[in-house]
Amino acid sequence: MNLSRREFLQMLAAASAAGISLETAQAGTGNQTVANTVKVNRASGNMYEVPKFGNVHILHYTDTHAQLDPIYFREPSINLGVGSMEGNAPHLVGEAFLKHFGLKPNTPEAHAFTCLNYVEAAKKFGKVGGYAHLLTLVKHMKAQRPGALVLDGGDNWQGTGMALWTNAQSQIDTQKLFGLDAFTSHWEATYGKDRMMDGIKQLEAAGNMTFVAQNIRNEDFEDRVFKPYIIREQNGVKVAIVGQAFPYTPIANPRWMTEGWTFGINPEDMQDVVNKARKEGAECVVVLSHNGMDVDLKMAAQVTGIDAIMGGHTHDAIPHPTIVKNAGGKTIVTNAGSNTKYLGVLDMDFKNGKLQDFKYHLLPVFADFIEPDKEMQALIDKLLNQDVTFQGKTFNVKKRYDEVVATNDSLLYRRGNFTGSWDQLICQAIIDQNDCEISFSPGVRWGTSLIPGEPIKYGDLMTEVGLTYPNVTVNEFTGEQIKGILEDVCDNIFNKDPYYQQGGDMVRVGGMTYACAPNEVKGKRISEMALGGKPLDPNKKYKVAGWASVAKPGEIPGDTGKMIWDQVETWLRDKKHIKPVKINEPRLIGVKGNPGLTNC
Repeated sequence: MNLSRREFLQMLAAASAAGISLETAQAGTGNQTVANTVKVNRASGNMYEVPKFGNVHILHYTDTHAQLDPIYFREPSINLGVGSMEGNAPHLVGEAFLKHFGLKPNTPEAHAFTCLNYVEAAKKFGKVGGYAHLLTLVKHMKAQRPGALVLDGGDNWQGTGMALWTNAQSQIDTQKLFGLDAFTSHWEATYGKDRMMDGIKQLEAAGNMTFVAQNIRNEDFEDRVFKPYIIREQNGVKVAIVGQAFPYTPIANPRWMTEGWTFGINPEDMQDVVNKARKEGAECVVVLSHNGMDVDLKMAAQVTGIDAIMGGHTHDAIPHPTIVKNAGGKTIVTNAGSNTKYLGVLDMDFKNGKLQDFKYHLLPVFADFIEPDKEMQALIDKLLNQDVTFQGKTFNVKKRYDEVVATNDSLLYRRGNFTGSWDQLICQAIIDQNDCEISFSPGVRWGTSLIPGEPIKYGDLMTEVGLTYPNVTVNEFTGEQIKGILEDVCDNIFNKDPYYQQGGDMVRVGGMTYACAPNEVKGKRISEMALGGKPLDPNKKYKVAGWASVAKPGEIPGDTGKMIWDQVETWLRDKKHIKPVKINEPRLIGVKGNPGLTNC
């Protein structure tokens, strides 16, 4: 049973009186700030009433993945840290997460930040996010913070059917209305660099916003394609916003889509840009990053002069920042989750060009308790009710979204290092549709959740498979080749040097089972591969289905010419009803006691 708005606020007030943390953990004051200590404000009964502090204000969201309407979104039960990252944010889940951040169980925050008691809590607290709801919260914070800068961390244009069907125009139109100051990118590039450039021009022409990416260069002459930073004055303080686009775009995504551009991460280049911004008069330097939090933490330790990194890509929702020491001082590192589920509010106090103190709140967006912005909601409704033409067919977006493809008794989600129940459905669908033994599905973190009893609608399906490179493939691989594939992907996730990580999750596997030892070295993490209980033969060939090949159209190995959404829709309609899904997690070796692992 959902709580009413009044009941919700009464519960918050009662919890506050009992000493339960309602406001997100925030930094202390004075010298405590730079000493990396944290205290919790327990005084407020309303988490959305955040007192103004200081004279520089940053409002930050990231990784919306085109989610315009409120959704359910389950946080992970597996987010393993290895090496120096073990036991530290962001690699904490469940009870360990609550303990680390000083949050109480069975509260709105416990539900927002963890997977604990997920279904029961989701029914109680309702859906989260919504672009119009997020905008209401942004406007509320801006009204108390004149001059506040609003930053979009990227991954806005991809993640839903409508975004795909309109070639990202639905997202560009809503961004125009949002009132952004700066934004950067990742999946935006998967529409191709020409479309990306066109969308950016539209956005910059529409208002005061600027696309920033210091690390995107032309391959030929190595000149920057976009502005590396902007400087805006806020309450008498000059603030630089430096952009850092996803550094592994041509590796994790099709290189041909951004042919002629280089990305990458180069601490020396970042240091040079920060120094130039400082010489230009910037008293405060904020990096708007799509690196992923582990990469940001390493970069913060190497580059001086950055006051704060507002991070994205890995979808980590971190209630209070990590303070990183470097040769020039200290840097605040944050990460603001995904899917319009959170708004990061960073308040900083600058005097004589120096950061004196700060407070940070990561506010969960509970859709039932925030009125949607009327103008934005009207635009969203208009977009949802439009007719589109895609792959030669014309249809109404909302009508197509609302088509029920199967009923459902399972908690369906995609989040976690190894797999989710949505991933298992996709893997089984392409095995059955292509008469294969094994399947691989990309280890991506976008895709929304459904609670048991919610039907699977076509719009829900498209949040899981809405890619611009959707072709299904069928190939034959030997057992040795399959191990090599799994080892390569596993090293991208669990390499102990963050600069060798790409920030995604393990490829999802259907049909076969295996064991994984995350703390081992490359080549020694994957073992016990089996199919039907029998060990995989290193020399035998197995028929393997997959999708989302990064090869050019016409050059995709094993291309069936079939689209992932068509195959999964057909499979779901044939099944008619989805029972609780058994998760095909690998047997994990050597991770006992790791706080990035829990049972939800």
